[in-house]
Amino acid sequence: MKAMILAAGRGERLRPLTDSVPKPLICVAERPLIIYHIERLVEMGIRDIVINHAWLGHKLVEALGDGRRFGASIQYSAELCALETGGGIKQALPLLGEEPFFVINGDVFIDELPDFRYLDLNALLKDTLAHLWLVDNPSQHPQGDFSLKNGLVYNTCFADEVTLTFSGMGIYHPSLFDGAPDTVFSLGPLLRNKMEFGLVSGEYFAGFWCDVGTIERLEQLEKRQQG
Repeated sequence: MKAMILAAGRGERLRPLTDSVPKPLICVAERPLIIYHIERLVEMGIRDIVINHAWLGHKLVEALGDGRRFGASIQYSAELCALETGGGIKQALPLLGEEPFFVINGDVFIDELPDFRYLDLNALLKDTLAHLWLVDNPSQHPQGDFSLKNGLVYNTCFADEVTLTFSGMGIYHPSLFDGAPDTVFSLGPLLRNKMEFGLVSGEYFAGFWCDVGTIERLEQLEKRQQG
């Protein structure tokens, strides 16, 4: 199984830190966010990793190299301008292959990944095109994104259920992107479209999760990690 770390965002709300450092290289407890992801993927037995980049992307390549020092094999999908989540994944498909793959946002922090080492991914996506992990709604996003019922994820516009927030972690079949444009587009609208046809499954993620999107949340996370 291969994994992709989305790392092309500009990180406007983390400025001035991101004026000189790409967002995934922002440090928590003196270690870059993206290194936590790489090490946890390797611990899960996932060593083939694709990382997209745009803003200051050369610094990511310089910092991580080919991944050998982490026990990984890293390939890069360079974007001339950030293609958003959907466009970034679609451009990287030739590197990800024809089997389902795991994707995680480069600007989230978790204590550990969902344990899907023993899942039969083709069976998991037998009747769907994507499998998402959802978390409790954080204070900055109280309305949530989707609802979860009987193992399927629904657009909250179409289901009167308790809402949850998309964690930025998912497993996708390459065919999810069939017909998607070869340009800038977000993953959210594509997933919502597939939800209308019952093609997106999901589960609740109970582990610690933090969207490191602002200086304030970064400082709060730093305090947590320092004990």
